[in-house]
Amino acid sequence: MARSWWKTTLAIALTAIMLFPVYWMVNVSFTRREAIRLGKLLPLDFTTDNYRIVLHEQLPFLATSLIVGLGTVLLTVAIAAPAGYGLARLRVPGGRVLSFALIVAQMVPAVVMALGFYSIYTSLGILDTIPGLIIADSTIAVPFAVMLFSAFMRGIPVALLQAAQLDGASHWRTFRSVVLPVSRNSAITVALFAFLWAWSDFLFASTLDRDGGSLRPITMGIYNYIGAQNQEWGPMMATAVLASIPTALLLVLAQKYVAAGVTAGSVKD
Repeated sequence: MARSWWKTTLAIALTAIMLFPVYWMVNVSFTRREAIRLGKLLPLDFTTDNYRIVLHEQLPFLATSLIVGLGTVLLTVAIAAPAGYGLARLRVPGGRVLSFALIVAQMVPAVVMALGFYSIYTSLGILDTIPGLIIADSTIAVPFAVMLFSAFMRGIPVALLQAAQLDGASHWRTFRSVVLPVSRNSAITVALFAFLWAWSDFLFASTLDRDGGSLRPITMGIYNYIGAQNQEWGPMMATAVLASIPTALLLVLAQKYVAAGVTAGSVKD
């Protein structure tokens, strides 16, 4: 009993340490500018002016991040689900090589990919565009998504697929009508991670944005409050809080699907 109490206390203390930056972000976002430097643990100089400023100035950037995130999800699932099914259930020539290439692709530094995208996008004329940013963000999500779909689809009972084929279903019909419905947990997991990667992306957004227009995502919009001589800490932290709310809600709502999707395929019947 004493050991259990000790572990609980330690867990609470470690959790408090890890969550303290989040609390400080919220605290500063509700603190008046002149009181921020005092470093009070509680927002005694309470104000909501920072959020009024952010809601007036940052909504276009939040909308851009939402569009980019949803677009990345759609493109990632559209590419990764058929690819995962092909690697898992179809006799694809060089399937092992492709699986190894997916692992290698995740080792490529994002900064190298960003420079490559900049050169390609310049020649194609799609710099500073939402479709260009969606494609760039999808390259980070697709390798992981294909591996996750493939691991899950290998665990689908063969009898289920054979029954569909006996009914005259083609590979595409089997994939669309049988495999996709039973892959819901994996699809939700892939969609969540793809959205989180796109929502939090800074490197691609900063590299592929030249003129600093209104199509920037929220990770770039927050830099409006960072200057060479002055930093607007209140609006900056308020922006960070608002940007964190959608991802936190998604994680809470989808956690059971994520747990099922990540462990899918690890154990076979």
